Amino acid sequence: MTLQLTTALVDGSRRVLTRTGAVLLVLLLGLQTLLVTSLNTVLAAELPSAAADVIGLTLPVSGPVAGAILVGTTLSNAVYFVVLSRALARPLPELASFPAALYTRRMGRASLTMLVAGVVSFLAIMVGFALLFLPGLFLSACLLFVVFAVGVEDRGVLGALKRSWQLSKGNRLRLGVIVFLTGVGGALVGVVPGLFQLAGAAAAGDLATIGLNSVLFTFVYSIVADAYRQLTDDTTAVGGGGTATTAGTDRTPEL
Repeated sequence: MTLQLTTALVDGSRRVLTRTGAVLLVLLLGLQTLLVTSLNTVLAAELPSAAADVIGLTLPVSGPVAGAILVGTTLSNAVYFVVLSRALARPLPELASFPAALYTRRMGRASLTMLVAGVVSFLAIMVGFALLFLPGLFLSACLLFVVFAVGVEDRGVLGALKRSWQLSKGNRLRLGVIVFLTGVGGALVGVVPGLFQLAGAAAAGDLATIGLNSVLFTFVYSIVADAYRQLTDDTTAVGGGGTATTAGTDRTPEL
């Protein structure tokens, strides 16, 4: 099936403006805040006190405690990706709810698989960008659906990589546009901390960066979710081992 890029951009953006989009954005803001502040605290504990002005937001804890928080937050990101994939891959009308099945069904195995698959995908893409820019862009497009193959379809690491590669076939140029636009957005956000540091407001720069990155990330994965739904047969996208529709329609408590 051919990906309708304009539809993915428009309908994907609409997914952000739902209850599910709001919940995912708030959760991401919390995770990003913990990630940045714990990392800054670890750095502050190692760097001379004279460098404190450029560190930004920190936590009122020691370096080792901040390190433990950093590791815990990194692991929590894998859980978040599982929830995000299941939540956003549902039909648009279902995004008005956030049922408990999204974050209770087989979370242990799925989160571990997500962590390993994420590391493998990241390393492969980084190698591609290190060799030449285009191989990195190509691999980014090919592996764009790994999180959905793990979270929605309950696939293992290799199965998720193969599934994403299969789904991207014939649409990699269009998916590459999404990856490229994401890179441009990320580059623009990356300028923000430097501007605030020049103004002597590193902490404010961290806050602005966390907010902008969280909004960008939520929009990007909402668009990717819509592309995933377009490229997946109904029986696979919302059926099979871990169905998005089932997760959305179970009679379970909601967040």
